[in-house]
Amino acid sequence: MSEQSGRSVLVTGANRGIGRAIAERFVAAGDRVATIYRSGELPDGVLGARGDVRDTASVDAAFTEIEAQHGPVEVVVANAGVTRDQLLMRMSDDDFETVIDTNLTGAFRVARRASKGMIRARRGRIVLISSVVALYGGPGQVNYSASKAGLVGMARSLTRELGGRGITANVVAPGFIDTAMTQALPEKQQAAYLGAIPAGRFGTVDDVAAAVQFLAGPDAAYITGAVIPVDGGLGMGH
Repeated sequence: MSEQSGRSVLVTGANRGIGRAIAERFVAAGDRVATIYRSGELPDGVLGARGDVRDTASVDAAFTEIEAQHGPVEVVVANAGVTRDQLLMRMSDDDFETVIDTNLTGAFRVARRASKGMIRARRGRIVLISSVVALYGGPGQVNYSASKAGLVGMARSLTRELGGRGITANVVAPGFIDTAMTQALPEKQQAAYLGAIPAGRFGTVDDVAAAVQFLAGPDAAYITGAVIPVDGGLGMGH
């Protein structure tokens, strides 16, 4: 199987936003693309397996379904995530645990299951979708920032554990991306965010998808354990 196209690719949360753009980009490149998702409509050409990254049995069942049709997963993009923003003193245990279980432990479940086939094949690409707030921080985002920062440690540990088997593990850390969530912010808040971004604009979902596709391709074979910011300079490499 060529490393450049026709691969079995899994993108979690491909029903909307960044995940959708990533999935569409791999489809356009000729890859066999699948997703694990809970609801919503999927892009054309994407195989959907209903599942929940918060449940190990559900993840295993979804992988089995995908592998039966597309073969062992060669590229996995852990993108599924949620937010439950709240100030520290008002944040409940459930607010914290739900975000950690989805964003961090969910990525672990997906990477663990994908690694089985990758280790046998002695090749694979793992890309974890983090955020600029992982190392930059964000008020009211103790849970979200912690979950996204954890992905950095995860990728670097995976690199040390699996690097000798031809498997790379990297992190993409988007900044403020022009999605429905950003568009819903008050104009004054959007202006404040724009003022802090050296590039002077919000990113696009395609900006993020391009970075993911690069890390998943042959030109990035010697890049692993890295954090690639896609934030217009907001985090300055944090």
